[in-house]
Amino acid sequence: MAIARLRHAVAFDRPDLGEKAQFGGNKRVWTEFRACRAAFTYMRGSEAVEAARLQGRSVFKVRIRKMGTAQDIDPTFRLRTVKRGLPDGAGDDDPLPGARYNVREVDTISDRKWVYLIIEERPFVNP
Repeated sequence: MAIARLRHAVAFDRPDLGEKAQFGGNKRVWTEFRACRAAFTYMRGSEAVEAARLQGRSVFKVRIRKMGTAQDIDPTFRLRTVKRGLPDGAGDDDPLPGARYNVREVDTISDRKWVYLIIEERPFVNP
């Protein structure tokens, strides 16, 4: 099996606390943490993947180079495809461009050169 090239431009966003919300608490603000290239592999087979697919969400395995801050990515982050998806973001609260994916799992220890992530497509909520 040939290894897929890093064809996709992606960015990882970290959740931060923003300004105070109207009824208490803080709004979640996403801050870009890292931009890099990635290889996407469509997941298939497991029961969890099939259940997500039946609900209309796609699950992918993503591979990025283990450089710099790549080891600091954790499941609280999200992944955005920079060149595909929403060009103006998802409304005023989230102006960053691209399609959004939840990071489900991060594997930084099984390979010396690569970080592997399991991501799941986020449902789009119209603001």
